[in-house]
Amino acid sequence: MTASDGFIPLSICVLTVSDSRSAANDSSGDYLAAALETAGHHVAARELLPDDRYRLRATVSQWIADPAIDGVLVTGGTGFTGRDATPEALLPLLDKQMPGFGELFRAISFDEIGTSSLQSRAFAGLANATFVFCLPGSSSACRTAWERIIRDQLDARTRPCNLATLRPRLRE
Repeated sequence: MTASDGFIPLSICVLTVSDSRSAANDSSGDYLAAALETAGHHVAARELLPDDRYRLRATVSQWIADPAIDGVLVTGGTGFTGRDATPEALLPLLDKQMPGFGELFRAISFDEIGTSSLQSRAFAGLANATFVFCLPGSSSACRTAWERIIRDQLDARTRPCNLATLRPRLRE
């Protein structure tokens, strides 16, 4: 894919939040990184951190401070257990929330997992002109979010509108 066909490659960071996964078994992070590359985007950085709100906030803050980073995909830490703290860590960084993402994700998930979808605190927004998507930790949830929502919104060819073409105007 090239800019001549209307595709705009973006630089996206991937963060896995988990106390139990390692680089050897990070299936959700592996899926997201591979999906980004397959779509023609660049994985600018990739991290795996434990459920520690301050480390999450520090890492994502560093990424959103870099003007070369277009987006961040976070997987994990969006549930209800005591250690799940991704929303608490990252919502304060958002300049604008994207409520439609979480609503749409849960609606699509309902068709796949029924009322268990209410346990997802998936969310998205804009932080320092950088798109931030926070997804559940399961690889099936990441696949649903990527294939049914995020992939098209990060593709400048998606009509009638997409997030990718908004990038030049985000700092207005």
